[in-house]
This record gives sequence, structure tokens and C-alpha cells, in this order.
Amino acid sequence: MTSSSASEIFICRTPLWTTGVVVRDDYIRGQQVFDDTFVRCRSSQESALVWLLFGVAVEYGPLNKVEEKAMKRVMIAAIAVATLPAGCATTGSSGDFGRVLGEVLSQQTGDSSLTQAEIDAGLREALTVGTNLVAAQLGQTNGYFGDPEIRIPLPKTYRDIQSGLSRVGASGPLDDLELRMNRAAEDSVPEAKTLVLGAIRQITIEDAVRILNGGDTAATDFLRAKTESQLRASFTPYVRSSLAEAGAFTSLEQVANSYGVGGVTTTLQNDLTDHAVSLGLDGLFHYVALEEKKIRENPVARTTELLRRVFGSRG
Repeated sequence: MTSSSASEIFICRTPLWTTGVVVRDDYIRGQQVFDDTFVRCRSSQESALVWLLFGVAVEYGPLNKVEEKAMKRVMIAAIAVATLPAGCATTGSSGDFGRVLGEVLSQQTGDSSLTQAEIDAGLREALTVGTNLVAAQLGQTNGYFGDPEIRIPLPKTYRDIQSGLSRVGASGPLDDLELRMNRAAEDSVPEAKTLVLGAIRQITIEDAVRILNGGDTAATDFLRAKTESQLRASFTPYVRSSLAEAGAFTSLEQVANSYGVGGVTTTLQNDLTDHAVSLGLDGLFHYVALEEKKIRENPVARTTELLRRVFGSRG
């Protein structure tokens, strides 16, 4: 540490943030940072000062109210660590002190300790984690068909016929159609995942701040409201293709002709496609919402440090 005047102090820093920090006694703007290395201290006063600087990245200008609160929190942390031994090694020995500082700051900080960038990144990560988990679950065989919560039933007209025929053990063709429709939804999940992840990347910081303070499924609800029409338009061709490949359209025509509910082939195919898309998206967002709830409510579900920091601050 090298002193240049009573009102100006230079501290050598690691390249993680900067090679030098200047502190003047007129104005200090504080923003918390957590760097794990520093140089040396020669006295308890300098120890407190080093830890004060360790807790802030310095700029010049008057403090606003949020920044003033942040600065007070760092001052509390600096006072707390000032009672610790003054001697500090050149590198690698800040861990114990860092833990103390972190504990003090965590006790003093509230929601304002999160930057908008952290909130934005945390929200995106929460939705990304949830979407990836859901896609892995639903994109496997029986992801839809084997799950009573989201299994896609036949459209009502066919479902009524299926129910009546099942009583006499004659619903096989309709059961097969239902299976093929669910297989098509399962096959389309990878494309749905790609589309949803793309939509997540378009969420703005302002959106993220509002969503963080919303209800248990605020992020999922927002995402669906903002993207469903686009998702439906993009998702429909893939579902239609999957229905064709799964043999659902062929099965549909056979069933329609056999049970007197026939019509124009294109209309039947469109109706079945729209039905599968709607309920397929319902199932997808149903589980994304559940994953969001887990991340908000259950610390164990916060699988990354960023998620723990952002959503842990809400508890």
C-alpha cells in the first residue's frame, strides 16, 4: 500500500478488477465486489481500510440513496473486520476475512444488493434451467403419453366415441390415434425447447425486475404471454410433421371414416394439429412453472451460485 497524500490512497489490486484504485475523501460511489486476493496491511487501521476497499469498486460522484445504503453496509463490514489481526499475506490468505465480510454483508443487505444485470441473468438462468429439465423429461418416450398430468387426450368428438367403445373393448383404433398424437408431441419437444430458449434470451432487464418480484409463476406466465403466438406459429409445422411421421393422420382418416365423423382431410388434420399444439404447449409450460416454483421456494433447486444469490434474496 502506498500513500500519496492525506486525501488520496492507492491500493494495488489484482487484474480481476483493475491494477489500481484511487480513493478520495470527497465522494465515493460504492458497489460491492468480491475479489479473493489483495496485497498487505501494516496496521489495524489499514486493515479496516483495505477491507473497505475490498468491498467497493470506486468511482467519483455524489451518492444516490441506493448507493448510500450500499456504502453504509460496506462501512459496517469494514468496522467488523477492523478488529481482526492486521497482518495480511500477499495472496491467498483473504479467505477467512472474506467469509467474515461476506457474512456481515449478507446480514446487512436486502434486495438492493442485487444489480439489475444480476436479476436479469438470474431470471434467464432460472427459466433456462427449468426449460432444459422439462425438455429432458417430456422429450423422452412416454414423456407425454405416460404422464397423467399432461397426457394429450383426443379431441372431444373422438374422445366421446372412444369412451363408449372402450366399454366393449373396441376402442383400439382411437387408442392408437391418441398414442400417436402424444408421440408426435414428444418428438417435437427438442424444437419447442429451442424456441423457448430463444424467447428467454429476448427478455429485457426491466421485465426481469418486475418478474422477480412477482408470484410463484410470474416468469413462466410472462414468458407464455409474450411468446405463445410466436411459439404456436413456429411449433405447428413441427407438430404437423411429427403427426404425419407417427402415422396419426392416417389413423385419423381411418377412424373418421369408420365412425362417421369424416370431413375434409385437410380440416381434420388442421384440427388435430391445433389440438396437439395447444395441449402440448400447456404441458410444457405446466412443468416450466413447476420448476420455477421449485427454484423460488426450494434452495436445493437453485443449482447454480447465481440462482442462489438472486432467488435466495427473496426469502
